[in-house]
Amino acid sequence: MTPASSMSTTLGAESPSDTTSKTMRRVGYALSALPVLFLLIDVTMKLLALPIVLEITAQLGYPSTAALAHTLGIILLVCTVLYVYPRTSVLGAVLLTAYLGGAVATHVRIGSPLFTHILFGVYLSVLLWGGLFLRDARLRALFPWRR
Repeated sequence: MTPASSMSTTLGAESPSDTTSKTMRRVGYALSALPVLFLLIDVTMKLLALPIVLEITAQLGYPSTAALAHTLGIILLVCTVLYVYPRTSVLGAVLLTAYLGGAVATHVRIGSPLFTHILFGVYLSVLLWGGLFLRDARLRALFPWRR
């Protein structure tokens, strides 16, 4: 193995031994697209500081300001872009999981309904990681699925 080929493998370029089938990759992208589309809608609503966003922010016990909505929108946008970009997708998934964990904690704190509100961040995280798992052979090698 030459230094150049070693470098491209460690930087995330696909190797000839990549075991991801086209079908698996397509399903992975489809699974990933669902939460990404939802998150981009959420980003847009936060960046526009729509009245519904400010109202719900207040109901959740946070200051109802456009500045807070913009800050959350920018954080969410950065995390989502990191997830979408293949070389940083694992970092993006970790950051999005943390962000969504904060949403779960907030809903637990105020006593929201379990399956519709509290676990919604968990559902999104499962889709994010499931899609990434299906499309990235390195992640499957790190967490092998055993029968």
